[in-house]
Amino acid sequence: MKCPHCLESFHDDPKRILLRSDVDGGWAIDMDQCPSCKKLIFFLINGEAHDIGRDSWMIRPVRKRTLVRPKGSTRAPAPPQVPREFAEDYTEACTVLPDSPKASAALSRRCLQHLLREIAKVKPGNLAHEIQQVIDSAKLPSHLTDSIDAIRNIGNFATHPIKSEKSREIVPVEPGEAEWNLDVLESLFDFYFVQPAMLERKRQALDKKLEEAGKKKMK
Repeated sequence: MKCPHCLESFHDDPKRILLRSDVDGGWAIDMDQCPSCKKLIFFLINGEAHDIGRDSWMIRPVRKRTLVRPKGSTRAPAPPQVPREFAEDYTEACTVLPDSPKASAALSRRCLQHLLREIAKVKPGNLAHEIQQVIDSAKLPSHLTDSIDAIRNIGNFATHPIKSEKSREIVPVEPGEAEWNLDVLESLFDFYFVQPAMLERKRQALDKKLEEAGKKKMK
């Protein structure tokens, strides 16, 4: 797994601490510790409680596993090249995802719409039309075109047009919709900000070598 504190990957081996059961089932804490940052990680576990004898019980199957320490998301933060105006909405959408996929999806839709208007320079309208504009521009790689188009399909915009007309509204979400929105934003951040910055650094390094060799810089 990836440590939600420091984002370093490690092989997890959580210890389950059983708490109690109630009308909603059995409750437990899965505890692990990152070998890199040494911080503890806690997940709250809920599922069916089964008596296995000798005053012991277990949870099977697990219905829900919620990260409670650290509070927030296990997703990587927005790259440093992403402007603050986009990174803040993305970060908040990641943070609220475990507690409210609806709120997360609303924030990610708002971030996507802002990104398309400010960076892709689409004509303001509803989100579905703005997505179509950027697809029709043919400026995105095919895999990104398919990914951003899927936002409308996975989100079922036809049934819930408010997602397109009022992108910031908190409305019901489809399974996996909030996560997909964040995946697409990550890909668009890489395309619009990370890759251009990387190419610019390489260009500057090459220009420096050419200058040192007494040659003209790249045009």
